[in-house]
Amino acid sequence: MTDKIALVTGGMGGIGQAICTQLGKAGYTVVSTFMRTGRDEAWLEQMQEQGIKAKAYQCDVCDFEQAQQLVANIKQDLGASVSILVNNAGITKDGTLRKMTYEQWQDVINTNLNSVFNLSKAVVDDMTNAGFGRIINISSINGQKGQFGQTNYSAAKAGMHGFSMALAQEVAKKGVTVNTISPGYIATEMVMAVDENIRNQIIAQIPVGRLGKPEEIASLVDYLASEAAGFITGSNIAINGGQHMK
Repeated sequence: MTDKIALVTGGMGGIGQAICTQLGKAGYTVVSTFMRTGRDEAWLEQMQEQGIKAKAYQCDVCDFEQAQQLVANIKQDLGASVSILVNNAGITKDGTLRKMTYEQWQDVINTNLNSVFNLSKAVVDDMTNAGFGRIINISSINGQKGQFGQTNYSAAKAGMHGFSMALAQEVAKKGVTVNTISPGYIATEMVMAVDENIRNQIIAQIPVGRLGKPEEIASLVDYLASEAAGFITGSNIAINGGQHMK
């Protein structure tokens, strides 16, 4: 694994940081994107303290040209192409459809879904030429079952898996797999900041009786990224404590 590069969009917080840590400890060189200037310094320091080879690039993953340039810069700076792509960048801008603005719709679709196209397009040729690649798309339980006030988010997250199934068929014979992971409620800083009473109501709906851990999502990513997972492609793996089954 030591010569493989893993690119994780939105890798500097919550689930993304856990994924970077897991992949880094597995021996990958980890690359994360960021938007706000200065956010990369603390993240790089944390990675280095754990002995992880890491690099960060400022990139708006919604921008097609920036995504292309990002991947070109990685190849130039690190001397190798991206072998593992984890499309993890995502935002929410909730509201019922009657009140949702066009901007709320467009921003969520751009960040959560269009970015998947942008980055996958940028790496897929190198992966197929190399005869190995892993594209892992981080969706959501709400992309599977829908959620009140999240027509934009649910549509984008469901679209990620449609993308995965179609691309998986295009690249399967080239040694490239494309899969979706759909987490339920995970104990990230954002979720833990929710009022305790509301959080307890959420937990009451989860059969295992707790929130998920970011590390549990990261471990699944690590497996799907490995050569051992070469027979899994076009799948949507739910990791939600039994909250939604189908």
